[in-house]
Amino acid sequence: MNVLIDTNVILDVLGKREPFFQHSTSILMLAAKNKISASITANSLTDLHYLLKKYLKNNEQIKNALKSLIEILDIVDITKNDCLKAFDLPMDDYEDALLAFCAKRVKADYIITRNIKDFLNSPVNPITPEDFISRFFAEENI
Repeated sequence: MNVLIDTNVILDVLGKREPFFQHSTSILMLAAKNKISASITANSLTDLHYLLKKYLKNNEQIKNALKSLIEILDIVDITKNDCLKAFDLPMDDYEDALLAFCAKRVKADYIITRNIKDFLNSPVNPITPEDFISRFFAEENI
């Protein structure tokens, strides 16, 4: 299974944000164990670097956290075509549309996000971390 992970899910893990931490961490664990193919967009890394200043003490901790993340997740580049095609999606937020188009290009099965409503018109189905974990383990038991 191939998934693209929204920035908010990664922030739940690295910021240890409750009550979201457990399910979001489970997704990264599945990726680390190669049970799923998981990725984030390149611009998510820059967003995370900025946002993690609220949760981590210093720049070295932020760099180490992001390096660890890069070890287990694929990084999806953003092309000129992605930037243009994202404008054509019937979505209000350009950043979300860009993520959605990248998910389509890499043939992701799902966009894992806590903001389902932001991706209702996405070409790739959004799913919450909790629902993804439930679905993944239900399919594993078939």
